[in-house]
Amino acid sequence: MSQSPSLVPHMTTDRDVYLVLDDFGRRLGRAWCETAEEDANRATLLRHLVEGQYLHPARVVAFNTAEGWSRDATAEIADELRRRFVEFEETDPSLLEFLERAARR
Repeated sequence: MSQSPSLVPHMTTDRDVYLVLDDFGRRLGRAWCETAEEDANRATLLRHLVEGQYLHPARVVAFNTAEGWSRDATAEIADELRRRFVEFEETDPSLLEFLERAARR
């Protein structure tokens, strides 16, 4: 008898996870964006922000369930993007709006 594949993800649970709260406007409101488990890391989040994958990113939250912490990482992510700004060939308007909102916080 063959063994069925595991339903448990292969990724370790001891890692930092990043999620984006996106603002879809007055009619639809704000929602946490759906993210594949393997894409919920810092590097992918930064790339998605630069690529304009979010309509109006309002907040970034980081957490690690194995270590038992969570925090608002909006300012931290915005600061990193500002430092790396010269590396970007093009800048999506949603990224500029995110950086402006984070600076006002």
